[in-house]
Amino acid sequence: MITKVAVLDDYQGRAAQLADWSSLGEDVDVVFFSAPLRGEELVEALSDVDAVVLMRERTALSQATLERLEHLQLVVTTGMNNASVDSAYLRQRGITFCGTDMQLSPVAGTHLTAETSWALIFALVKRVVLEDRALRAGQWQLAFPTTLAGMTLGLAGLGKTGSAMVAPARAFGMEVIAWSENLKPEYATQLGAQWVSKDELVERSDILSIHLVLSGRTRGLIGRDELSRMKPTAYLVNSSRGPIVDESALLEALQTRAIAGAGLDVFDVEPVPAHHPFSALDNVVLLPHIGYLSEENMAFMYGQAVEDLRAFRVGSPVRVL
Repeated sequence: MITKVAVLDDYQGRAAQLADWSSLGEDVDVVFFSAPLRGEELVEALSDVDAVVLMRERTALSQATLERLEHLQLVVTTGMNNASVDSAYLRQRGITFCGTDMQLSPVAGTHLTAETSWALIFALVKRVVLEDRALRAGQWQLAFPTTLAGMTLGLAGLGKTGSAMVAPARAFGMEVIAWSENLKPEYATQLGAQWVSKDELVERSDILSIHLVLSGRTRGLIGRDELSRMKPTAYLVNSSRGPIVDESALLEALQTRAIAGAGLDVFDVEPVPAHHPFSALDNVVLLPHIGYLSEENMAFMYGQAVEDLRAFRVGSPVRVL
């Protein structure tokens, strides 16, 4: 029986207001954590909880951590997969693992993430951050912005989010190329993109935008070799997952101006530690992993999380992963 629930990764402190947690019953205590928890602090916070609700790929639940959570019966994640949770160990322990189906959301996270990618692209090529800072400091027009028309947008991944990038790119007069491990040329053509090899993708892209799911195959997919073969005038944009790009290699490429710049909404460690080397660079635009965020989207995710908890309490779990 679930009597205590921990809701993690509540960075804005809004989870309590975005779903009806009281519907779980008066005997259920729900505790919300807005600050990130790791190591011993995480184990201590979860030591007496029966269920954990977490945002996809924020707080990691490794086997070493889970082994110490003796009361845990249920883990609920937003999304229908979570690479930061040791799901094999959950099955071994008999701990139920449930998700939330964002395909049913009236405000699809797919388009929210694509919008964020375009925000980063515009910030880079139109020098939004640099010129804003300069103007506030009394300077006027430091350098020329870049024109999107005629540039090549390279998409690493042409799933729901990647494909949502195609129409805007075409409207701006860009060529669109795409690659992923299982992408078929005819499917790329159907979506308005040209299939290319991975080598062609990194070599031809003026803007290389990442839209892949984090997995064992995609971790470190864009590394030192790939970055070295990008155009020195090219930009890299990542609104997917930080570890898909080798962060140390990217930092080196930005520091040496091997590429023109990067727009990042995701990082290896989140929240990003204070004084991260990225923050000292003028050729990178940084966002705090907001690609999926909207009030409506968060309310939908937390609402389904509450449904998962209620269903488990009555012995009929839903959306089991």
